Amino acid sequence: MTTQRELDGVLVEVIGSALATVVEEMSGTLVRAAFSTNIKERRDCTAGLFDTAGNGIAQDEGGSPLHLGSLMGIVGSILERHPVEQIEDGDVFIGNDPYNGGGSHLPDIVLATPVFVDGELTAWAATLAHHADFGDRGHAHIFQEGLRIPPVRLVRAGVQQDELLALILLNCQVPDERRADLRAQASANRLAVLRYRELCHRYGRNMVMRAGDELLNYTERRTRAAITAIPDGSYRFTDLFDCPELDEELELRVAVRVAGDEVFFDFAGNPPQVRASVNVVWTALYATVYYSVKSLIDADIVPNAGMYRAIHIDAPTGSIVNCGYPAAVNGRSETCQRIVDLIHGALATAVPDRVTAASNGANTGVHFSGHNPLSEKEFVYLETIGGGSGARATKDGLDGVQVHMTNTSNLPVESLETEYPLIIEAYELIDDSGGAGEFRGGLGIRRRVRVECDDVHFWVDTSRQKSHPWGLCGGTGGATANIVLSDGARPVDHGYTVLQPGQTVTIETAGAGGYGRPEDRSPEAIDRDLAAGKISGRTAGRHYPGHRTSPKER
Repeated sequence: MTTQRELDGVLVEVIGSALATVVEEMSGTLVRAAFSTNIKERRDCTAGLFDTAGNGIAQDEGGSPLHLGSLMGIVGSILERHPVEQIEDGDVFIGNDPYNGGGSHLPDIVLATPVFVDGELTAWAATLAHHADFGDRGHAHIFQEGLRIPPVRLVRAGVQQDELLALILLNCQVPDERRADLRAQASANRLAVLRYRELCHRYGRNMVMRAGDELLNYTERRTRAAITAIPDGSYRFTDLFDCPELDEELELRVAVRVAGDEVFFDFAGNPPQVRASVNVVWTALYATVYYSVKSLIDADIVPNAGMYRAIHIDAPTGSIVNCGYPAAVNGRSETCQRIVDLIHGALATAVPDRVTAASNGANTGVHFSGHNPLSEKEFVYLETIGGGSGARATKDGLDGVQVHMTNTSNLPVESLETEYPLIIEAYELIDDSGGAGEFRGGLGIRRRVRVECDDVHFWVDTSRQKSHPWGLCGGTGGATANIVLSDGARPVDHGYTVLQPGQTVTIETAGAGGYGRPEDRSPEAIDRDLAAGKISGRTAGRHYPGHRTSPKER
């Protein structure tokens, strides 16, 4: 029988806050214990707690929304392969495969640990870390992109499976990093098991599980209530998508239908999957749509599986937004970023005060790999460089930030130059790269990297090199992205080239679109932009009619 205390809303909130604290502590532990710069500095990792069926009940706020795509499928994939009665206390499962492991791309390796309380499976703790190891790979199909791992036991009843670990590390370019980062993930999971058991000891196992169910129901109610504030109707949007791997731009599209307290997304008519890395598996598509809805309806809604119940997604299998085996998916974040812009563009007519103009529309990933003569070891340096964030109905867009589906930090120059045979010659915002408007679009970033050793393999993922991030309500588009080698040429062979000592590559990320008519921007705001170098005097008059001089010239 359920007692009044078990249904008490305050107690449910207390337990929910405790679960949220657990995932934050997991994430902090992973970052502090990790070895690679991509995790310990850039925080390219996420932690989550799931119920026995794999429904997400808590996710750390510092993680990337796109990581949900690899986390949301892992428990279900484990249970498909391993009967519950065969899962033991002390097991740790590892997986990354988009087609047989619930993942979304191979570098995102998930460790999932069952949480047993009083001998019963009660929850799952999982950590995801982007293992920056598979940079120098092809992207025609999934077999070129790294080691595919279905959900298998890395630890069985507390005993590490050394033969499996040896197999995984043998397929890695930087095995010492991988070993250390996997240990960090396992440590974070062990901490989560301890904290969850402490919570059950305090409130009772059944109460904690019931509270988790009620948190999902509460999130569903809030989600449905928030959707009703969007006018019923059908909304469509199309946009052009480019990346270095593709010879031609593709036209992406979405149709959104709002009906009462539910919203439907139809991705019919999108291009078929391509022989390139930018295909999106269903887990990544769903994570992107869920993020897009949450960003528009209620920022305070707890990010758990209850929100998904009011959201319906239809995407043809075999398309670039819902690809099938054996499509390559390493660069799926490029396409996911554009899907967010598609959804914002579609709903701009319905809720113009809630959407932003187009952001930089990319997850500009740069990969440098080779042999470090100082350490006498192989190195792989990965960084995703931010860009402009779209302007809003009341504010300028943010400059030089990660947007939407990514949430990583930048790698400090000091750490980069200490760890790798690379030198940063420039790291700056690009003036005039934000679209003009009553509220200005955010600025892109320029980063110039000089190579200090032989035969450094360089690979870049980016977008918006051809089309401009669009503005809204009269705002103009932001500047495009640009990749330039020291000899003035773009990288050859679809974003891939080999660099020698002294050569540089300059990465310029796209800006973002403006919001509102440029002529409505206040003179004071323009003066501030001129003084800060965010726009130049030579373009202020062109972008903002009637304002042709800088403050110093008056």
